[in-house]
Amino acid sequence: MGSQTSARYGTDSIDGDRASSRGQMLSAVSNVESRGISASRQQWGAVWGKFEKIDGVLAQIQQAEVLHCDETGMRVKGKLWWLYVASTDGLTFYFVHTKRGKAAMDAMGILPNYEGMSVHDGLKSYAQYPCEHALCNAHHLRELTFILERYQQIWAQEMNTLLCDLKQQVDDAKAREHKALEPDLLQWFEERYEVLIQAGLADNPMPQLPPDAAKPRGRPKQSPAKNLLDRLQHQDQVLAFMYDFRVPFDNNQAERDLRMMKLKQKISGGFRSVEGAQMFARIRGYISTLKKQGLNVLDALKQVFLGNPTIPTILQPE
Repeated sequence: MGSQTSARYGTDSIDGDRASSRGQMLSAVSNVESRGISASRQQWGAVWGKFEKIDGVLAQIQQAEVLHCDETGMRVKGKLWWLYVASTDGLTFYFVHTKRGKAAMDAMGILPNYEGMSVHDGLKSYAQYPCEHALCNAHHLRELTFILERYQQIWAQEMNTLLCDLKQQVDDAKAREHKALEPDLLQWFEERYEVLIQAGLADNPMPQLPPDAAKPRGRPKQSPAKNLLDRLQHQDQVLAFMYDFRVPFDNNQAERDLRMMKLKQKISGGFRSVEGAQMFARIRGYISTLKKQGLNVLDALKQVFLGNPTIPTILQPE
């Protein structure tokens, strides 16, 4: 029965050397990932050394005009670590670190010298880099919905509607192959946006302390609505997608690129070694890039082990 099945589907015609190379390569990667701490240092060195030399993704991603950035928690050796992603529609780079914030982003080595547009969710550490910034409006829509449902503040509903209408206007303009909105329409959206910000601030004044009250230490506690308004006052970053049609409305690209990593953690529960987490991030980022660019993953991985890795480019192949 087995020979009949092979003959029927032509599996006997597969080149023996090619199948053997693929099998050895996948076996080596599987060995290291599955055995974790028990894997020998020689195995770690053999596999990690091959992928450590592939710096093409990192080099190319630093030249991207628009870069999506995000981070999420992950378990390494039973402790909370952080997984960072920097990606485009054709490139993916992952990085693991013990901390969340600027120290990790500096160690990642992308944002310190990046000169393009960084799209993110507003974590303050991102704002410390001198590149341009665009904020994820999918986050804003969710928070505006919460403000409306929790505090019944009408400005939040109207801001939600304004952002959705503006996105539709931009999408329609792109479909007509326009490079920007009409100046009058642009001005109307800017003025309406500012009116709603002022309405929100009027609904959420800072609490006034009695004259004889002791000055509290640290930053005064604010409501969720006021925290959101503080972020929305960065109008150029919130409306970056309106000013520059290269910039997306949200940061869904980075969130999609993190989704598979979160799924892996749900299944396995985390990594038993630092080396395993680092290797998985490097290999997974390379595979994600290959898939985005329409390249054959197994053939490309084989070339990595043969010392002739495929170096990705910013532009996706036609």
